[in-house]
Amino acid sequence: MIEILFELDSEIILVVIRGKEVRFGSTTYGAQMADISGMKLNYDGVIKEFPDLKNRVDWKEETILRFEDYIKNLKSEEEVSRYIIKELQSHGYKAKTKKRKGHRPVKL
Repeated sequence: MIEILFELDSEIILVVIRGKEVRFGSTTYGAQMADISGMKLNYDGVIKEFPDLKNRVDWKEETILRFEDYIKNLKSEEEVSRYIIKELQSHGYKAKTKKRKGHRPVKL
């Protein structure tokens, strides 16, 4: 298991990776964890990443499926964590700490 804390303005986001399962939560609101389907997706950001989804009614569902498929193809929790960090940093989030199960948190 890997936990990563991100910061965006005054909001703190917790990402928990267990194998191929990725859960997101906002510690600002009591850390209720949800999978990617519970996240607010920015339409403009999605279209920038996947231009073929422009003008599709099911853009959110397709984005979630593509995310899940991509995660399934990664080999380890560490690869998943690197991907999540890269993706969220490209949207303005700052990775603050990363903690592997049984280890102390590491500042990023």
